[in-house]
Amino acid sequence: MMKKLGFLFSVLISYLVVVESICSRGCDLGLASYYVQPADTLLVIASNFQTSTANIMSYNPQITDVSGIQMNSRINIPFSCNCINGSFLGHNFSYQIKTGDTYTTIAANQYANLTTVSSLQNFNNYTPTGPVSGNLNVIINCSCGNSSVSTDYGLFITYPLRPDDSLSSIARTANLNASLLQRYNPGADFNDGNGLVYIPGRDQNQNYPPLILQSSPGPGGPSTGISPGAIAGICVAVGLCVFLIAWYLVYIRRKKRKAATLDKPDFLLTPAEHVTGPSEAVAVNPKHPGIAVDKSVEFSYEELANATSNFSLANKIGQGGFGAVYYGELRGEKAAIKKMDMQATKEFLAELKVRLIGYCVEDYLFLVYEYVENGTLSQHLRGSGKAVLPWHARVQIALDSARGLEYIHEHTVPVYIHRDIKSANILIDNNFHAKVADFGLTKLVEVGNASLPTRLVGTFGYMPPEYAQFGDVSPKVDVFAFGVVLFELISGKEAVVKGSESSLQPQGLATLFQDAYSESDPNSICKLVDPRLGEDYPLDSVLKMVELARACTHENPDLRPTMRSVAVALMSSSSTTENWDISSFHEYGLRNLGSGR
Repeated sequence: MMKKLGFLFSVLISYLVVVESICSRGCDLGLASYYVQPADTLLVIASNFQTSTANIMSYNPQITDVSGIQMNSRINIPFSCNCINGSFLGHNFSYQIKTGDTYTTIAANQYANLTTVSSLQNFNNYTPTGPVSGNLNVIINCSCGNSSVSTDYGLFITYPLRPDDSLSSIARTANLNASLLQRYNPGADFNDGNGLVYIPGRDQNQNYPPLILQSSPGPGGPSTGISPGAIAGICVAVGLCVFLIAWYLVYIRRKKRKAATLDKPDFLLTPAEHVTGPSEAVAVNPKHPGIAVDKSVEFSYEELANATSNFSLANKIGQGGFGAVYYGELRGEKAAIKKMDMQATKEFLAELKVRLIGYCVEDYLFLVYEYVENGTLSQHLRGSGKAVLPWHARVQIALDSARGLEYIHEHTVPVYIHRDIKSANILIDNNFHAKVADFGLTKLVEVGNASLPTRLVGTFGYMPPEYAQFGDVSPKVDVFAFGVVLFELISGKEAVVKGSESSLQPQGLATLFQDAYSESDPNSICKLVDPRLGEDYPLDSVLKMVELARACTHENPDLRPTMRSVAVALMSSSSTTENWDISSFHEYGLRNLGSGR
């Protein structure tokens, strides 16, 4: 055992040496110069860069309100500048692919040439022609400064050159010396009209912050003794060693207890028949009652590689928030195997505690889940080759999903908030029951904390106003997103739809239904019902679901219902709609707001 652990430690130290020789760490802040195009809105830009509009506005004093961005101008977007894989400085943004997207349009339109087509191809496993659905890794390079040039500047803008740019024009706009910019970008052709350069940027007080050598030494900068990056790397290595020792001891104990077998998971979030309360969870984490974690199985890398044809594109079935998902058969069971990006330990732990069948730790983290072979709700509503979902099946899918969200909101300590509820993350089994999937963005909230500010993640179109603008997180974030899913079930449309003929701006599905509802004409709602249903649906049931979805997507989070009351309403809907009392949803939600649950 000690021999194996010694080998692991030597691997970690070797890894540390390699990382330190290229980049050892990033810096807290970088800025991206985004060229605003005619169809852009600040809310869409903030969503693509996983930040809030308020955060962007704090670095751009010329923007006085959310709708006040000037077309054909530049704005600076803050983000963390990380050392990626020990190879270069950058940040990995997760972009939700939309219909009609290509590598070219994503690079040029969504990210204003802050990334390139070749970068998107290199950091994603999609075909060279471009992605179809799922999430895309978008890498944007950055700089933390260079002490050999100057220590007066410690914040830098990643600046995509445009045809009308030149060294003198950029220096004049930034009020900086042209030779200084040239020294920060040796070999760069400022007149080329494309490519990236790095220029000093101003902080929220419109000052140039100095370079702090202790936290972000620039390439080629002076260094004495052990650099801060090496110290951080050693801490990471020691931490990983402790984790590996603990993991190895647990593995040996389990191996002695019995040979590993692929058990069915004891805790599945959303088949309604499996989720009735915390007492039904068989294996629980003593620190977090109600969360089953003890039945996961260790797999070897070779076993996972063989099951997925060496993680081939043919076996790839999706792209989650923090990694690609592959289909494979393991020990006679169909499984979905997620290859994690190793981006955040907390996100891994969230997945580990929720619905993990097995795992593997070798170069990457691999998480093994039950494979649900009937696709996602999004595919059933809008994909080709899928039969039309009848209305009763849509109600059942809504109920199953609501029960799963009710469970993580009401019966786990700490409370789970999914933060990425959408039709693409709701899996459909062969019996047309639903299971909530992809907990890569899950946030843990201690009981009593009703709303917490956080880094913006998730999918545009499903974010409530308080989250998109201020980053406030509470269970009501999931309630809002679930309301959008209800609108999808009713209409078959995507969460964001094209604007009217008089407007080029995209429109949220919730807004579309609100406009139709305000006309006080049932025919206006009928026009939004999925045309594939024909007339094969009970109008009363549809109208009640519209009411429920409107309650869920209320602008004020205090007035949204809890998932418990939503589930109760949907249970009634599965048989009859006569007992629905929509007005009670708001009151129920208010009664439960104080606990954050």
